[in-house]
Amino acid sequence: MNPWLIEAPAAAAAAAAGLAAYGAVYPRAQLFGATVCRTNSARKLAITFDDGPNPAITPKLLDLLDRYKAKATFFLIGRYVRECPELVQETVARGHEVGNHTELHPNLLWMNPMKIRVELRLCHDAIRSAIGTPPKWFRPPFGMRNPWLIPAARELGYRTVMWTLIPGDWQEKPAEWLIPRMQPIANNSQRRLNSEKQIPRANTALGMTRKSSENAASVAGDILCLHDGWHRDLNADRSRTLAALEHWLPRWRDLGLEFVTIGEAVSTPAP
Repeated sequence: MNPWLIEAPAAAAAAAAGLAAYGAVYPRAQLFGATVCRTNSARKLAITFDDGPNPAITPKLLDLLDRYKAKATFFLIGRYVRECPELVQETVARGHEVGNHTELHPNLLWMNPMKIRVELRLCHDAIRSAIGTPPKWFRPPFGMRNPWLIPAARELGYRTVMWTLIPGDWQEKPAEWLIPRMQPIANNSQRRLNSEKQIPRANTALGMTRKSSENAASVAGDILCLHDGWHRDLNADRSRTLAALEHWLPRWRDLGLEFVTIGEAVSTPAP
């Protein structure tokens, strides 16, 4: 038998499996549907938190964000929303956005469409009951997607949100370990903002208009994925996340970054 008749199908299957794995796992992959994975400006940093609300840490986090006039987006677990709806109400009252992070935080990669819809709907109803309106955003637990997940989210009016940086703050490590893992936010913003300064000068030399220069200088910004809770424990210790933000928020602010919600991250800037 011709070995190509054996090897070619095997190679095609391996390639298909690799492509599917990329679409399921890589945070900026768009294979299984469009996602939000960057802000629309180098000056916008969208800080997001998963797995809350958490009575042990979310109130402290809200106070810290207030201190730096920072807005964020919280992706909530439905069963926790039901246990502390007042904390969800307080989060929204302070100007933050909330999103759907499923009812029980399962790995949706292995779920069929019906089970996915149940997870989304239960959390959707919990948030709507707590704040009076449904959320607009969804983030899959563990970032895992399959071909029917994003369409199921769209049925509820959601846009799916991923990230550019996830530093691993759920790990049992000290803040001194976590802080350097958030350094890419500063590095990226400095590089992008420097590019903004250089492009207009180059375009002016080419005779381009100022408006054209500004459009050419537009560069996407980061979405940071952190955790204010834990899907296995309502009162999880996330003090290292709080300490790392205590370190970085003033430094990011001094770099000229604006702390925005996901809604603000994708909104069209005023002319």
